[in-house]
Amino acid sequence: MRVDLVIENWPLFAKGVWITLQLTFLPLLIGFLIALPAGYARARGTPFWSPFVNGYVYLFRGTPLLVQTFLIYYGLAQFEWVRDSWAWTFLRSPWWCALIAFSLNSGAYATEIIRGAIETTPRGELEAADALGMSKWQVNRLVLFPSALRRALPQYGNEVVFMLHGSVVASVITLQDILGAGRTLNAKYYLAYEGFLTAAALYMAITFVLLAAFRRLEGRFLKHLRPRTA
Repeated sequence: MRVDLVIENWPLFAKGVWITLQLTFLPLLIGFLIALPAGYARARGTPFWSPFVNGYVYLFRGTPLLVQTFLIYYGLAQFEWVRDSWAWTFLRSPWWCALIAFSLNSGAYATEIIRGAIETTPRGELEAADALGMSKWQVNRLVLFPSALRRALPQYGNEVVFMLHGSVVASVITLQDILGAGRTLNAKYYLAYEGFLTAAALYMAITFVLLAAFRRLEGRFLKHLRPRTA
């Protein structure tokens, strides 16, 4: 393995790591902001919003992320009214197209995570809050959402890792993420696997850090749910 070429081209991989982190955490943040009200609407069966949320979740969970990215990056450019609109300032950029696709995809999966966490919230917690005279808004803000989000941590940790790995789709629309950096290295020096092995090592390192962080969060917020040993 040509380690010397990998070291020589470390700025390429450093830039790839930066783009990968952007296209992992920004979509997760935007997706979470989408999922919080959408998951609540799904769990409570809100008459007006539920049909729209159900359609959105089914659409983005039922189609591959690659197809969604292609439709936004290549598909929208086919419409002249899109190219003539203010949105073209963003949609002409592969970075923005990836951000939009990844955010909508993450939001759909996070919606189901939050919906499940809300539906499994012990009824006694909500009844106790009602007995204290809390309003519906106070019950949701101070009891329901904090309790549900704590229980959603393990599943959301998986979503973070899936989003990290799914971000490799960005490399197929000309973005130089980690995988794109590896492919560039291989093509530049006619290598077979050095770029891919380096990319794999970087993804594994980031995944290790993410999993460790979520283990610490789970240990802090879910400690009371662990069975006691004799």
